[in-house]
Amino acid sequence: MVQFHIQPDSEIPASTQLFNQIRFAIASRQFPPGHRLPSTRALAMQTGLHRNTISKVYRHLEEIGLVDSQAGSGIYVRAQGHEGGTKTKKSPILEQYPEASKIVQESLDKLLGQGCSLSQARELFLGEIDWRLRCSARVLVTAPSYDIGVGELMVQELEQALGIPVQLVPLEQLAKSLEQTHSGTVVTSRYFIGEAEAIVAPQAVRVIPIDIYDYSKEIQIVSTLPKDSCLGLVSLSSGILRASEVIIHSLRGEDLLVMTAQKGDTYKLNALVRSARVIISDQASFATVKAVVAEARDDLIRPPQLVCCENYIGINSINLLKRELGLG
Repeated sequence: MVQFHIQPDSEIPASTQLFNQIRFAIASRQFPPGHRLPSTRALAMQTGLHRNTISKVYRHLEEIGLVDSQAGSGIYVRAQGHEGGTKTKKSPILEQYPEASKIVQESLDKLLGQGCSLSQARELFLGEIDWRLRCSARVLVTAPSYDIGVGELMVQELEQALGIPVQLVPLEQLAKSLEQTHSGTVVTSRYFIGEAEAIVAPQAVRVIPIDIYDYSKEIQIVSTLPKDSCLGLVSLSSGILRASEVIIHSLRGEDLLVMTAQKGDTYKLNALVRSARVIISDQASFATVKAVVAEARDDLIRPPQLVCCENYIGINSINLLKRELGLG
């Protein structure tokens, strides 16, 4: 069961703390599509917040398209993209391509005439189809311009996992980009799925939300750090850093000093490696962090412990995306 932590004396409003934690639980699939959120009464007992504050947070989540309110039943995580189960009616293949059956039969007969077995012929057909799917699959990753770093992070991980080129398109330019294509798949984090779906709706293009890694290992490290420790966070994404600060503050309050830096900010990185006891970095930034630590090693009394996050995208979400794209 997901536990929410609120620092009542914090400068960060309690509603902001709770909103960020619930949004993270949805994005990391700890609250999967269809999951019923805790009642305002139950959440009030857990967090100590007033039920009106919790209701305000739930309304905000509904406004940005992450949850649905069902009268008399509760608040549920909304199914998005391919999860919605909506099916489009398609014409039968033979009506669209009346000669298709004859072409397939003749091709199969030729293969069998050359000594191929049915099993071998099937393997040849599927191999050719799989290869063409790989070549034709067009994947667009989208994220808002103000946090394009998270899009770069998703692109790097998806290209490595899928083995195909992935294009990054700022959310503000997505509509224009889709006007120039007749097929493809739009991929984005659940943080931005509502905005992406609104843009994609008029187009014959599907949008698939991806779940983020739940960071359980990293959260455990944060939970056990001694009081007054300095924790460093490094990422390509300014949005990840902002959300992480709020979540860590909700968990530890003023117990920890949290310093953040993006990969390209040399000044902040140098300050961070000289102060932090532990530095948690995304994969895309890890080599840079190691290099900065190595450069400063002579000036450090004790080098910081470096922790590289496994992924931003959850592995189950990557496997699902592979199946959706016909790549695995």
